[in-house]
Amino acid sequence: MLRVMTWNIRTGGRDRGGPDRLDQVVEVVDEQAPDVLALQELRGFDRDGLMATVAGRVGMTPHLARSCFGQPVAVLVRPPYQVVDAGAVRRPFHHAAARVVVATSAGPFTVLGTHLYPYSGGRRRMEVDWLVAAMRRDQGPLTLVTGDLNSLDPTVDHTVRLAGMPTLYRRRHLRRSGDAVDTRAIARLLAAGLVDLWPSGNADAPEAAGHTVPTRLGGAEFAGMRLDYLLGSTAVAQRTQDCRVIRGGATATASDHYPLLATLDLSPG
Repeated sequence: MLRVMTWNIRTGGRDRGGPDRLDQVVEVVDEQAPDVLALQELRGFDRDGLMATVAGRVGMTPHLARSCFGQPVAVLVRPPYQVVDAGAVRRPFHHAAARVVVATSAGPFTVLGTHLYPYSGGRRRMEVDWLVAAMRRDQGPLTLVTGDLNSLDPTVDHTVRLAGMPTLYRRRHLRRSGDAVDTRAIARLLAAGLVDLWPSGNADAPEAAGHTVPTRLGGAEFAGMRLDYLLGSTAVAQRTQDCRVIRGGATATASDHYPLLATLDLSPG
């Protein structure tokens, strides 16, 4: 079994003028022990060896993708899993996108970890097109796109939820006309053949069980929604044993997002 987790740790686990949350982040990662970990909002992780230090504390090998505009992202892999290829998706993402290929007994497993543009649905859709192009270049059957996608599920009615949000934050999830919810980013990934792993494995669960924001650290920009995703190819979806939002303990205050974890059976088919 391979455990894969995505988590936005909010500004590198450290708030300006506030508490350092990195110890809590490390605690959660140690408790869940993912084999592959996609992290977003890694402010400062590209300086002073911080990425290597945190990766060493959790016993994983990091692959960082730097950002020209926003914050870095990374995909970390736990030994004995071996990385056969790694790098950044070379497009002008606001944050970044990391690509890592992990050797498994079922074949190469390609992970694209990213953090999509928060302020505009049109820009998110552009970044998704870059992800889809990168995914198609790999052409392998085992592919996962994951991260904080800042996007809403196109299969859910979000009207009431968005109506209760402050205007500034509500606009992030509306089409430019302002009269329709913008779910194009996730719809585009689903149209490219990816499967949303949380609802596919939790058909009888209430929608709120899949919400990844807000935690107790969250703010006005969140209204109880799912912004973090694990989107797998058909072959990955068929091998998914479990997918769940991790709540409780340090997850309530380590970040404004909860981690999302899936267990995959990547033994030979």
